[in-house]
Amino acid sequence: MALSVTSAPFSRAVVSAMRKLYPESLAEKSWDNTGLLLEAPFDPLRRQMNSVLLTVDLTKAVVDEAIERSDSVIIAYHPIIFRGLKSITLDNTQQQSLLRLAAEGISVYSPHTALDCAPGGLGDWLADIVTGALVVAPDLDDAEGLDASLASLTTGSDPVVDKRPAYMVQHYSKPGKDLQLAATEHTRSVIKPVDHPDFPGAGMGRIVRFAEPQSLSALIDRISCGVGSPKGFPIAIPQGSSVDGISVRSVGICAGSGGGLLADLRDVDLLFTGELSHHEALAAIERGQCVITLFHSNTERGFLHSVLRTQLLGKVREEWALLRAEEREKEGGKEMSEALEDEYVSVEVSERDRDPYGLAIA
Repeated sequence: MALSVTSAPFSRAVVSAMRKLYPESLAEKSWDNTGLLLEAPFDPLRRQMNSVLLTVDLTKAVVDEAIERSDSVIIAYHPIIFRGLKSITLDNTQQQSLLRLAAEGISVYSPHTALDCAPGGLGDWLADIVTGALVVAPDLDDAEGLDASLASLTTGSDPVVDKRPAYMVQHYSKPGKDLQLAATEHTRSVIKPVDHPDFPGAGMGRIVRFAEPQSLSALIDRISCGVGSPKGFPIAIPQGSSVDGISVRSVGICAGSGGGLLADLRDVDLLFTGELSHHEALAAIERGQCVITLFHSNTERGFLHSVLRTQLLGKVREEWALLRAEEREKEGGKEMSEALEDEYVSVEVSERDRDPYGLAIA
């Protein structure tokens, strides 16, 4: 008699939780590839921990981390599989990662644009940051550094004088508690609505309109604080303008790469995204708009820390309790029974996930 092949019961509970929080029907299915991308078979002889690892990108470093931790599931925001595969071999580094994970019994789920689109998801989190309010003054050293950086943008001074540049990689750190989210009066709307009966207000991108104009400098401070105080990020402003003299009444927001969604948005003052192409940024400042980009994944990683980890932990606990109760009523072997007796649940954010780009600081 052939043995039945199934995924680990805990993994099924995690997938169920993600689908209830951010259903795949919200995703941009015309090009995106969301959902359960790797379903690893359950091996009762070397059962994984009842733990989930959150990451933006599923890199070799994150795979090593998940294997070392004995996680059951990786929630990778970006899909590691976008197009059909004709083979899966060790020659390709991403396929090699998938093979290693399958051998260890670790499954991979990707929410990507479903998470962007959902009300209260990634798009709204970025809007909450833009409309936040600093409740504690920034550290003096950081403020002086920001002033110097902004001065170099407007005075034409060269920051590299008689010094060799050093390469500094500044990765995401958890946001401080000195930003009160969505505290500034505003209205917000969706750029590209998605009609979903269970998720009113869903859609890609957000437009924020402030009740009162906000200084660009204040928005820079909010964004910096909200995404973990990076050492710097690109800003584009119209030629002849200065950062301190710009007021912003409206902001177009898109996580990741915003060109497709924001490039034709004419009625906002600021475009806030992970990345825009050179020509898209030029076109924006020629129209009198400003641009803030954070490097692609730095618009996404903070959501895992600030929102998704706690949210998913609660939902997985619910789903795991339900699944354990259902499975106990079925005929199962001793190994499955042992798995179902384990009440432990953990959701953590990867410590090795990071944007590939750093900053060269003089």
